[in-house]
Parts: sequence; structure tokens; C-alpha cells
Amino acid sequence: MKKSIAFSLIAFLLGIGVAVFVVANPWHWAWMTRAHTVAGPTNATGTAAPHDAVATGGTGERTIKYWRGPMDPTYIRDKPGKSPMGMDLIPVYEDEGDAPPPGTVKIDPTFVQNMGVQSEPVRRTDIPFTIRTVGTLAYNDRGVTLISTKYEGWIEKVYVNYVGEAVHTGQKLFDIYSPQLVTTEEEYLQAISYAKKMAATPYPDTAARAQALVASARQRLQYWDISDAQIDALASSGSVQRTLSVSSPVDGLVVEKMDQALEGMRATAGMQLYKIVDLSTVWVDVQIFEYQVPWLKPGLRATIELSYEPGHRYTGVVRFLHPSLDQKTRTMTASIELPNPGLKLRAGMYANVTLDVPSAHQVLAIPDNAVIHSGERDVVVLDLGHGLFQARDVTLGVNGNGLWQVTHGVEEGDRVVVAAQFLIDSESNLKAAIARISSPDGAPADPPKATPPPPSTRDR
Repeated sequence: MKKSIAFSLIAFLLGIGVAVFVVANPWHWAWMTRAHTVAGPTNATGTAAPHDAVATGGTGERTIKYWRGPMDPTYIRDKPGKSPMGMDLIPVYEDEGDAPPPGTVKIDPTFVQNMGVQSEPVRRTDIPFTIRTVGTLAYNDRGVTLISTKYEGWIEKVYVNYVGEAVHTGQKLFDIYSPQLVTTEEEYLQAISYAKKMAATPYPDTAARAQALVASARQRLQYWDISDAQIDALASSGSVQRTLSVSSPVDGLVVEKMDQALEGMRATAGMQLYKIVDLSTVWVDVQIFEYQVPWLKPGLRATIELSYEPGHRYTGVVRFLHPSLDQKTRTMTASIELPNPGLKLRAGMYANVTLDVPSAHQVLAIPDNAVIHSGERDVVVLDLGHGLFQARDVTLGVNGNGLWQVTHGVEEGDRVVVAAQFLIDSESNLKAAIARISSPDGAPADPPKATPPPPSTRDR
């Protein structure tokens, strides 16, 4: 009894093993395929239903054209098997429909949904172009004044003697003794005395020449930057002044001084004694990259932020563009004029600068992530609907605010893929489509031919 039960169990297990072996058909024996087809499931009428693995043509049966890899469409075989990734090859039938137009690829809509493909329409919009850079505050060159004398002399008394001191127009800077000035003062006073004596002469020409001498001596003092008030005071006193005061011609701040102490120093003609700067406006020198230069022009508005004053923004205007670029950094310097209320801004401060360049107005635009940059050209993937996609070369314009301007290649209303482009590439061999549209004659490339697998002992 026990032996009969054991034999029955062994026979049952052998039967199950044979059935599994026939269905799996690991070595793809043709007779097993035919047997499995004949013994396959039946439809509602009781006849054997065709299976995906059927390779022979006939009434009601689909003919397999070739087998391809599920993740690599370029891997094609003429019989079932495994792809290099270890996945079962899937059949491609001859009745699956017409081939997609040249330059397009077709993906099963289910795969499109699973891959998360997203597309957006090409639309017309404004593209703002913003330049963000850094700059350094500098003195306004038009507000810089150098104080020097046009004559030789000795400084005897100094009224402004340290850097950083604020001065006003007409404020005394120092007193100077100059033999040249003393001589000219004497000539001026003598000319005045002579003109007074000649005023009562009966010879008008003599009186006119005397007045001309007075005017000449006065003009010589003016040429040496002696003010009219000082000359009038000299004429009123009638005596030579040993020293004369040099005053500031502008309002500003002393930012440089000739020496630590000016008193007693000998000053020669043209020697720079003070540097006074008007800080009511300052300049911000910013560095602009070479590709950004065409977008700049004088009058462009700029927003300046300082790290030590967070949240506060200053508004300036581009006033000057330097005529050359730095050969090492390939940048150009632009100067922005900036009001300085309260004189809080100082030269050398560091600033963040934003330049609002006029936008491209109502141009065709696509998102940044819709463009595939191949190095030599730019490509987008058009979503044609129903699982059809087309790779197309585009010509790009300006870029800003996450958008690219497209000057050639797409039309308004076209839909471009913005997500999963590279998954489409993997699934549908997008590289082949790109090569097809870039062929010189525009003809589509020949479809891949079925390549037999390498010889194996299982095929013998």
C-alpha cells in the first residue's frame, strides 16, 4: 500500500515537472513551441487561441516581424530570447500599423503615462533679462577736486590738516607766503595809486593807460586763483598782505593730504596738497561678462544692495561703459552713478548689483528644461499626441526668468516635452530620430535589420 502511494506521488511530481518544462521551453525547441500552441488555451468557440509567440502566418494568427529588447529598441533578434539586461524580448508584429513619419518615434501611451512625460505649449510672452553682479563703490570722478598752487611759496598756517574733514565752499584751507604774490600785490597797489593821480590829468590817453595797468595787475592775481574778495580787500587796505589764504572751491570731504603736517612746508607750483571729493553722489564699478555687454547701455536702471544695510535698496543709473575688456577675466567695467543721501556710502564698500535689461517683447518662448543641449546644436522634443514624439532642432535667442526665446524650429501652439526627455530617449531610441532629421538629404535612416544572436550550444 505504501509503495503504491509513493509511486503515485512520484508520477504526479514528474507530470508537473514535464508540464512546466514544456511551457518554459528554455532552449526554444520548435516542436515544444508547436505543441504548446496546439495545447494552448481555447477561446469562446472552443478553438485554440493564438499566442504572442506564434511566428507562422495563417488565418486568424498574427505574424511576428522580429523580437526586440523592451528597454533598448536597437537590440533586435529574429527569435525569442533575453536582452543584454536579462529581460525577455518582446515581439513586434507586422500588423501593428504604419510606421511613424520620418523623424518621429512612437511610444505606447501606457509607457508615456508611467514615465511621467509632461509637455507644455509654445507661447508668446515677454522674457526679462536680469544681470546680477557685484561692484565696488568708488568716488564720482566728476566730483573730485585737487588743491594746488600756481606759484611757489611756504605754508605758514593750516586750517584743515587731517583726512576725512568736511569742508565747504570758501572755507580757508591754509595761509601761504609767496614772494611772487607779494611782488604782484605791490604792482597792483602802485597801479591803483598811479591811476588815481592820472585821473585828473588833461590827457585822456594817459589816464586810460593807467587804468589798463590796474586791470592787468588785477587779472594776474586772478590767474593765480586769488578771489575777487581778497583783491578788493587788498585795494581797500592799501597795504601789501604778507600771506594770502587759499580756500576750498567746493563742498566735500578731504580724502587725501600731501603730508602729515603742512605747516612750514615749501609748496611748489602744481604740487597736490589736498584731494577733496564731493560725496553727494558716488559711483559703483561693476564687472560685466563679455556675453552680457551687448545688453548694456547708458541710462539703464540698477538696484544696489549693501551687506551692512540689509533690506535697503538704492537705485542708480548706468552712466559710463569702459571702452575695453580685461584680458584676464574677460569682463568689462560699467560705472553706475548713485545718490548718497546722508553721505553714508563710502568708497571701497562692496555691493550686490542687479541690472534690469529691457526684455524681449512677445517672443516665442519655451521652458529651460525643454531644451536638450547637445554641444553643437539645441534640440527639443515635440509631443504630437497619441504617443508620437518628434525631435527637432531649434535656434535659441535670449534666456531669462527660466525661459528660452526660440527664433526658429517651433510654432506657437506646439507642445514641447519638459519632463522625461531622457526616458523617452531610452525607450524609443531618440538618438536615432535626431540623426534621422539631421541627415543631409532629409531622408529617414533605414530601419534596423534583425541581427541573429551569436551562436550558442542551445541553438544547435
